[in-house]
Amino acid sequence: MRYFVALSLPENLRWQLRLLCGGLPGARWVPPENFHITLRFLGDVDGRDMDYVDAALANIRAPGFMLRLAGVGHFASGNRVKAVWAGVEKEPALLHLHDKIESAVVRAGLPPDGQKYTPHVTLTWPKDPPVGKLQQYLAGHNLFRSDPFEVTHFTLFSSELGSENSVYHAERSYALTARPMPLVQNAGR
Repeated sequence: MRYFVALSLPENLRWQLRLLCGGLPGARWVPPENFHITLRFLGDVDGRDMDYVDAALANIRAPGFMLRLAGVGHFASGNRVKAVWAGVEKEPALLHLHDKIESAVVRAGLPPDGQKYTPHVTLTWPKDPPVGKLQQYLAGHNLFRSDPFEVTHFTLFSSELGSENSVYHAERSYALTARPMPLVQNAGR
């Protein structure tokens, strides 16, 4: 069984992202129920190792935070486009959470990820899109901005290969601590 740790997205944001899914020939669009922000791909993990990972993730203490999606982009290898994605606005609390998860899974016995973390929501894995159409798509959606949403937990997912798309199952969620309320100053005192 393959596993990954991710942030789930609110339903309204999934449907907002769904509006970005079109207009690119050769694209295999991700279904809205599969949209997420990966924090750490774990790969194939057996039962005992998964118990260690689960315990390590359960011990993470990090504050909740607000997040917003912004812009679109793509990952490429040479001239081949591997994925088109919606970006995530820079948020130090997200990077802090990612680093805590990375440390936890390495302490649990998994090898380090070794890749630079680029938070995103994958929209499609296109098959050789025409360069002009890809540029048109990216230019047409580069001003995309979501409303901010609150991140209160992260989730361990399992992934099974389906006939058309992978099927994700939330195995366990881990709560983040409540965000402190901002101080309210009374102007009359």
